[in-house]
Amino acid sequence: MAKVILKNLNKTYPNGFISVKNVCLEISDGEFVVFHGPSGCGKSTILRMIGGVEDITSGEIYLGNDLLNDILPRDRHLAMAFPHYALYPHLNVFENIALGLRLRNFPYNIINSRVKEAAGFFEISSLLDNRIRDLNDLEKQRVALSKAVVFHPKVLLVDEDFAQDDDIRHFEMVQDILKINKELGITVLYVTNDGDEALALHKKIIYMENGEITEIKEAEPEED
Repeated sequence: MAKVILKNLNKTYPNGFISVKNVCLEISDGEFVVFHGPSGCGKSTILRMIGGVEDITSGEIYLGNDLLNDILPRDRHLAMAFPHYALYPHLNVFENIALGLRLRNFPYNIINSRVKEAAGFFEISSLLDNRIRDLNDLEKQRVALSKAVVFHPKVLLVDEDFAQDDDIRHFEMVQDILKINKELGITVLYVTNDGDEALALHKKIIYMENGEITEIKEAEPEED
């Protein structure tokens, strides 16, 4: 199960700034949840703490029955899509998508199968032999998402800045993560500053302000 549970989660920086205040939240397996609020409200900090790239001041984070607090980011069965794609321009698309699996000593037949599966899902199979430096920005974005799903993560964490303020790429990114959620069943946690976008997605919205959850709006029923 990919249920995510936050228990009394807090983040205070060394300068005394309180970014997250006693956040308690339960996210069901397979949900698409939107975190919305003004810049500095703590929503991206929560994603980074779940991903393990931001230290927790106090509180607990669970993925299913597993307490994540002291588990290394690479061992959390999560994938993160944050700004800066972390692609290697001297490698081709296949090598970029496969790199994390190779570092974890996956056998070649599994690497080959998973890379092709992910590339097919994002419709970039024809680019597997291309160098990263030869791709356009939308193609690079899909390579980065392929790198995320190739691990078969239970949860995908997405910061809106992943699309780097490009309207076309942002739209395509949102469509891709909706597809990931619907077709692969991966739980998605998505951060956005855009209130109109948050509502337009018709998903559960976690409203935040000054590090606290102020409101939770449940997802609207999907049309047949």
